[in-house]
Amino acid sequence: MKQEIQALIDGQLSSWEMAKNNYEALKQVKVKDVVVNGIHYKVQFNPARIVSSAAKVDTKSIQERKCFLCPANLPPVQKGIPFNGHYQILVNPFPIFPKHLTVPELEHVDQRILLRFGDMLDLATVADDYVVFYNGPKCGASAPDHAHFQAGNKGFLPIETEWQQQKGTKVAELPGGTLWTLDDYPRATLVIEATDKVDAMILFGIIYGAMELKPGEEEPMMNVLAWVEGGKWIVCVFPRDKHRPACYTAEGDANILISPASVDMGGVFITPLEKDFEKITADDIAAILSEVCLKPADFGRLVERITKRL
Repeated sequence: MKQEIQALIDGQLSSWEMAKNNYEALKQVKVKDVVVNGIHYKVQFNPARIVSSAAKVDTKSIQERKCFLCPANLPPVQKGIPFNGHYQILVNPFPIFPKHLTVPELEHVDQRILLRFGDMLDLATVADDYVVFYNGPKCGASAPDHAHFQAGNKGFLPIETEWQQQKGTKVAELPGGTLWTLDDYPRATLVIEATDKVDAMILFGIIYGAMELKPGEEEPMMNVLAWVEGGKWIVCVFPRDKHRPACYTAEGDANILISPASVDMGGVFITPLEKDFEKITADDIAAILSEVCLKPADFGRLVERITKRL
């Protein structure tokens, strides 16, 4: 599968001018490093991502546009390869990563994770040089009406190399999997470390069932990262309290156009506007995370609910 994916990328970047130009432009993006409570984050100025960061995800806007992940609406030049019988792997034409994939369901069904978590683990296995990610319908998904994953090449997200040093409390342990908290405030992070797929799915199901469901929502708010490391699945679950921070809609100098999703939670904040890239500070990152992630008391109550479900 890895060779097929690379062949897809090579083919698309030679035949699809828009994608080629965006990947070439990615080589020139500005990046800066910030440290928040001893944890490393990067900030990327990426103007092409305005498509996602500024996406209108209200019901009316979604109903008025064609779904850009449905096979019938893909550009003729965009090609895919099948995965697990009911997905296709596509090259993302608006990349954050040097290799950036989108993996949509073939059918037009809502973005939901619980019954697809096993597929996420399978994707991380066959594409083991990638980090797979899931954005909840109100946690950064620009297509909340169409189930999909994304994936980006390893070695890009700071959390890949730092999660081990941030391990906190062991919350649960099964024969083939362990659930940890991370000491990474103002993020709130749970990590599944598993050698057994079923145990990983059990632990994820327990987390999912323990999370609070906001009124009118059909899924708890979360972002999820998954990858294979040393023969284990590593799954980071970021419970969310809010979709977008106050700075997203603020007026004047207080405005920062950031709509945090899995990549931001993994340590790379995407700014599509240069003004935001230039002015954003570690304090801004801390404020955004503390606003959209669970507060420490709420995270503590979530952990308590998880332990009661074991």
